[in-house]
Amino acid sequence: MTLTAEQQALKSEVIRLRGYWHKFHDGLLRWSPSFLRAYLGFQSAPWRSNHIEPKVREFIYIAVDGAVTHLYQSGLRRHMDDALALGATPDEVLQVVLLTASAAAHGTHELAFAILAEELPEAAAPLLSPAMARMKQAYIAATGGWPAAGDAVAVAAPDFADSFLAYRQAAWEAGPLPARIKELILMAVYAAPTLLNADGVRRHMRSAIAHGATAGEISDILQLASAIAVHTCTYGVPALMDAVEDREAKTGKQ
Repeated sequence: MTLTAEQQALKSEVIRLRGYWHKFHDGLLRWSPSFLRAYLGFQSAPWRSNHIEPKVREFIYIAVDGAVTHLYQSGLRRHMDDALALGATPDEVLQVVLLTASAAAHGTHELAFAILAEELPEAAAPLLSPAMARMKQAYIAATGGWPAAGDAVAVAAPDFADSFLAYRQAAWEAGPLPARIKELILMAVYAAPTLLNADGVRRHMRSAIAHGATAGEISDILQLASAIAVHTCTYGVPALMDAVEDREAKTGKQ
């Protein structure tokens, strides 16, 4: 379509701030420029506040796009490219991916084993054997924390406990990211609209604060994590554009 001067200015602003132009932007520019403008402000706020290093912002996008609850492939690749361009190393990006995978896996057990402990207290009572107690202390020494379901898993599924713990510990130790950044990444995964695990958000927020994270940093992380909600438009607006185009082709209307 032929753009008005106002539409062209908005399109240029989207490209300047977001670094790309997508089909859904075209649809919003045509049908709802006010929403496109609001989206741009919503997405850009944590960039303007500048509490988070640019490559770390990309790490958050990688985590929430790549989480198994979302798996938005094109966004995942775009933000990996951006992170590398901003100086991130492959080892750093890989650690973001591994932390994200371990967070989702642990989330299942942290939720469900807590319920098991309530429904069958005798099956998951927090009474650790000496060997499990040593394992717990070693894990805390390595990672600085203990999973919410750690005791319940160790008691109810002792054959699984070592693997349960090793999965997170291996991700924690897999790269060079400092503890504060790792905790912020894990907090973002739990806070993303696709997961919304309040206990996980609180636990990793507390740990991030203990490692020196500021309120500004945490606020920016939460804003970044919420941004994937726009992917409803990323898929929905082009689908509507195609449906309208197909209908117009069938009816001969423009």
